[in-house]
This record gives sequence, structure tokens and C-alpha cells, in this order.
Amino acid sequence: MMRALWTSASGMAAQQLNVDIISNNMANVNTDGYKKQKVDFQDMLYQTLKSPGTATSSGTVAPSGIQVGLGSSVVATTRQFSLGNFQETSNPLDLAIEGDGFFQLEQPNGDIAYTRAGSFKLDAEGNVINSEGMKMSPNIAIPSSSIEITVAADGTISVLNGETNLIETVGTSVQIARFSNPAGLKSLGHNLFVPTVSSGDPSEGTPGSAGLGGLAQGYIELSNVKIVEEMVALIAGQRAYEICSRSIQASDEMLQTANALKR
Repeated sequence: MMRALWTSASGMAAQQLNVDIISNNMANVNTDGYKKQKVDFQDMLYQTLKSPGTATSSGTVAPSGIQVGLGSSVVATTRQFSLGNFQETSNPLDLAIEGDGFFQLEQPNGDIAYTRAGSFKLDAEGNVINSEGMKMSPNIAIPSSSIEITVAADGTISVLNGETNLIETVGTSVQIARFSNPAGLKSLGHNLFVPTVSSGDPSEGTPGSAGLGGLAQGYIELSNVKIVEEMVALIAGQRAYEICSRSIQASDEMLQTANALKR
């Protein structure tokens, strides 16, 4: 059987996964805080028919050998944590991180998850939660008498007390975390990430310090997906898939020609 059949098939499988990733990026173009993924390819094994340096005659060696590649595969999908555009919302509980860092959320099982989506709300008890009801960690409770909320760039929260008409500072401020290798985080969906051995342990701190970004109140970070780039990548992936299928057709025609030979 011709190597080209299996080599081209591996290329089609790799490009199919590439298009799957591109499609997911485009589907999340309007997802707040979404970070796009990029596919990393690698060539597969090589069949060595002649090793480089093989002696060709007495005192001479071949400057190069003969190696036939056996296709390509996807080695990784890398998430790119470049900043997305900021959109003003005027909602006092909408927060965006201007730089490195993640908001911390307490999952129902008690574990901490991390997100770049900063659209927060208040529950019936005044706790700051995300759209799915997960509390910010450490938990922040806004007094029920508050009529105005201000979040400083360093995470300090001040409220205007409607009963005393005085500005008060909430005891707990917003804390964010960063990772030495954010690309190593595991995606849970719902804009959530959890640490892995590759990402390293989180380093929690005050916004604007120790390499952490500051907070911008009344803004939301949008997806960093750029439609034009994804469209170009989609066209390139589609054409690569097509040319691999053409290689299979050419190999099939060559086999058909060989099978048609007669003595």
C-alpha cells in the first residue's frame, strides 16, 4: 500500500481538528473574557531508506540521506492570553483586569476556579457572585444599606451608606491570582480554569502589585478572538484539508494504474 494514502489521511485528520478549534474560537467571539486557542502541529515518524553519511565509495559519504515522512499530527492546543478589548458598561460590579491575573471563584464543591470574565452581581445576602452564582474568593459581602459601590484599581471596595450618607470601606477587597504558565491551565468551560502541574500554583495578591494587573470598574474584557484572523486560518485549514484529499485521489489513481497493468 502506498505511504501517501496514510500520510495524507493523517494530514486530513489534523486539519479537521484545526477547523474544530477555529470553529470554537469563532463561536466564542462574543464570550466575555474568552481566550482563543491555537493548534500546534508536528511532523510524525520518518522512514529512513538511506541514512545521511552512508559510504558511497571508498573515502566518500553521502551528504544527505533518504527519509520519507509519514504525515502530521496535532501536538497541542495552546490558549493565548493576550488582552481583549474593553467595553464600558457603567455597571459598578463589572470589572476588567488591565494586565495579568484571574478572578477567583468558589465552585459548589469548594474548589477555587479562575476566570477572566468579570461580570459580577449581588445575591440576596449581598455576596458578590458571577452569573452562575459562584461567590468571589475571598468572599465579599456588600452591606444592604449601600447605595453606591466604588472599586479602586487595587481592589479596595468603598460604599456609600444610604442610612448615614457616609462612605465606608468594605472589610474584604478584591484579590486576584496569576500563574507562571497560564497556557497550562485546564479549561472547564463556563469561562473557568483550574490549575495543573504545567500551570504551576496560583500566586494571589492585590491588583496592581507583584506583576498583577489593576482593576477597571465599569468595564468588561471582551473575547480576544479576531474574526479576520480566524477566517484566514479557516480558509488555510480548508485548503490544506482539500489538498490532502487530492493526494489520496492521486495515490488511488496510481494504484488503479498499477492494478491495470497486464503482461
